[in-house]
Amino acid sequence: MYQVNRERLIQTFLELVQINSLSRDERNMADRLTRELQELGVEVVEDTAGEKVGGNAGNLICTLKGDASKPTILFTCHMDTVAPGLNIKPQLLEDRITSDGTTILGADDKAGVSGILEMVRTLKEQNLQHGTIVLFLTMGEETGLLGSRHADWEKLPKIDMGFAFDSNGPIGKVVTQAPAQERIEVTMHGKLAHAGVNPEAGINAINAASLAISRMKLGRINERTTANIGNFHGGDATNVVCDKVTIAAESRSLVLEELEAQTQHMVDAFQAAAAEYNTTCDVTVQRMYSNLNHDVESEVVQTAFKAVRSLGFEPSTMASGGGSDANVLNGMGIPTVNLAIGYEKIHTVSEFIRLNDLENGARLLVAMTQAVL
Repeated sequence: MYQVNRERLIQTFLELVQINSLSRDERNMADRLTRELQELGVEVVEDTAGEKVGGNAGNLICTLKGDASKPTILFTCHMDTVAPGLNIKPQLLEDRITSDGTTILGADDKAGVSGILEMVRTLKEQNLQHGTIVLFLTMGEETGLLGSRHADWEKLPKIDMGFAFDSNGPIGKVVTQAPAQERIEVTMHGKLAHAGVNPEAGINAINAASLAISRMKLGRINERTTANIGNFHGGDATNVVCDKVTIAAESRSLVLEELEAQTQHMVDAFQAAAAEYNTTCDVTVQRMYSNLNHDVESEVVQTAFKAVRSLGFEPSTMASGGGSDANVLNGMGIPTVNLAIGYEKIHTVSEFIRLNDLENGARLLVAMTQAVL
């Protein structure tokens, strides 16, 4: 049921992964997708997200008009990839596609993007009925969901439910839980002094910041919450007592109360250490995105389940430790789940996707358009 053109899909994927599109440099990818979608009769609008975050392309907000009496659904994938992702040379093997081992492959998320193009072609060729479909193709997802967080939301029509195609795992897995994230940026102040002549006159910001971190609960806090120190920078010379350290950290949790408690624990540790060293610290906390939490009986989950079952797969839910554009869409009031599309070992030079998973991901997109009729 819901067959797609496998060879065309594979060829599209091979072409797309060879388009350089690191985060904030998605221009060539956006132009290719704009051209192809417009040729298929899809309305394409590019927003100003790229301008807001220093990129050379915005998000593509694409509308394939359909039966207005049916729910309007949104599909989202991202156009950007991580490094090392320049000049990718995909290798087509008997049952899978890999890179040549020197770069990532870029199946995250060009498997999803290729599937979207094949889905539109299939709807047209097979004259399948559908409601209005919005394609939200984002820039900068790999660098903190920049595209979706800075989207021109007024350019989107009213959406009934959304589906991200951007998760690892076998076809049929539906991400119904994903954490909210807060970013913590700290500047620990100290006082300069000569480290050999009069160190007593100085206040070592490295010592103060290190004391704070040593007192923190970090890593896996429990099955719902994690925390991490991402970078720590300070000092220029060994003969100078360091007067400033900057730290970037994060906390994540499936439960907002636990997220806020973990973040406050980390902030308190920095402030207490600064007080003990008779100095100060500047702390800023930013909620990067909201959590994702859908009951299995919710309409958006049951719609995904219906589509999965129509292909002969058994659906199941899972929780993710990472955020995606689905988190942002949920935060904007659009019920959205994230669906697994089968890519493996993403963000490594060993990344690959099986040909059957690439095909079934595209079939699932088609099935989703029919599940809401």
